[in-house]
Amino acid sequence: MKVIVNIFLKEGVLDPQGKAIQKALHSLNFNNIDDVKTAKQIILELNETDKIKANETVKKMCEELLVNDVIENYEIVI
Repeated sequence: MKVIVNIFLKEGVLDPQGKAIQKALHSLNFNNIDDVKTAKQIILELNETDKIKANETVKKMCEELLVNDVIENYEIVI
């Protein structure tokens, strides 16, 4: 079963990479961009057929390793 974890910064946390991308896009004359936020995506292939168990397993992975819950939020897509 394929599971996707999207991880993004919480509201109010500075995103210097996003600001650098925005500045670079403006320098290339893409001036209609008001803000850029970066995120990361982790794609897992689980040996699991039960969606509830898969969600529980991936949630535990996020809490223990994949996500810094002080500054990041995440969503799990099965």
